[in-house]
Amino acid sequence: MIRFDASGATGFLPSGALDAATARIDAAVRQVRTGTGAGPEWLGWRRILATPDDALLNRLDELATRIRQDCDVFVVAGIGGSYLGARAVIEALGPFFGGKGPEIVYAGHHMSGRYLNELVRHLEGKRVWLNVISKSGTTLETALAFRVLRAFMEKTYGAEAKNRILCTTSASGGALNRVIDATGYTKFVLPDDVGGRFSVLTPVGLLPIAVAGIDIRSLFYGAVEAYRMYEAEPAPVAAYAATRLALYEAGYRVDVLASFEPELKAFGGWMQQLFGESEGKDGKGLYPAVHAYSTDLHSLGQMVQDGERNIIETFLTVAEPGGTLTIGTDADDFDGLNWLAGRTLQEVNAAAYAGTRQAHSDGRVPVLDIGIARLDAPTLGALIYYFELATALYGYGLGVNPFDQPGVEAYKKAMFRLMGKP
Repeated sequence: MIRFDASGATGFLPSGALDAATARIDAAVRQVRTGTGAGPEWLGWRRILATPDDALLNRLDELATRIRQDCDVFVVAGIGGSYLGARAVIEALGPFFGGKGPEIVYAGHHMSGRYLNELVRHLEGKRVWLNVISKSGTTLETALAFRVLRAFMEKTYGAEAKNRILCTTSASGGALNRVIDATGYTKFVLPDDVGGRFSVLTPVGLLPIAVAGIDIRSLFYGAVEAYRMYEAEPAPVAAYAATRLALYEAGYRVDVLASFEPELKAFGGWMQQLFGESEGKDGKGLYPAVHAYSTDLHSLGQMVQDGERNIIETFLTVAEPGGTLTIGTDADDFDGLNWLAGRTLQEVNAAAYAGTRQAHSDGRVPVLDIGIARLDAPTLGALIYYFELATALYGYGLGVNPFDQPGVEAYKKAMFRLMGKP
């Protein structure tokens, strides 16, 4: 289902480096399976696939169907893993990022007053539902947006607002649960053993994805199938984690996550958080950068081609991306493109990928390829689990806890101190 090709990278590795990294990743596989690595209390992203909750999937689906019948705009208020996973799936599978459902917009992922102001104006006169996602309920960006949006909903709908505000939070404790207790807002639970960046296959991601009109059962069971497959034979994921670890140990420090499919740009954003928060500890880790090709070849391609040689490049490719737009013939041929007449745009895009891969490899950039057959819900579900497992294996191989994020609060402490928080 998911193909990994390291042929463009192994030639850059010192002798014996891949064997040494593979041994460490094999040990990491055992740690993940037995829960003997750091942070075993955060392995719930595996548990939910081992024991699927069909009742929850049905409840989410039924609610999403009802929302789509009475909604123009669905607002997802959350930051980090509270929205990146949902956005990744919606933009990958929903044509022009809307799918079969209402417009999906995002809030609570920064503190721009102008953005919130414009968002509220955009919502005026439309049928709106609000989904706030926060484990603690006090994450500043999301809590501020929720204040503003909750006030808008109550002003617009009065007592009816209660039925249009959905909260996804921890089972108990936290500020958002106090709000739910006081108002009666509908609640969905983010399991205590699932961290935010691993939460896309919980109600955190599944509810917005379902509202967008995407088949969450196919998505979820695509991940379940991948879980079962890699439990039986983890080698395909372990090989990717080991190659990435060997490259890091060889001195590479930046991992460019690139695709020629624009629908996957947001998926790259989800990967960026998954990798960055999981491995960036104790002075270690590959810095994940997201490039959307061929667009970014005209801005960042020069750096990849001729910049400092501390970069590796991971391509996400789709064998059957869909679309059969054929290039026609122009009588005047002013643009000189008649030589492409009869070819599809996808053929051109595929040639651009092959040419870029070759040029970057010739420029001494190790290239990894991860390929999928097509962009559909089951395949994307499998890809989500593939990267979640690879992240856990790589983190353990690197010698860090892949499930905590001790550095995330540093900016908040400094900001609160500057603002005089009591």
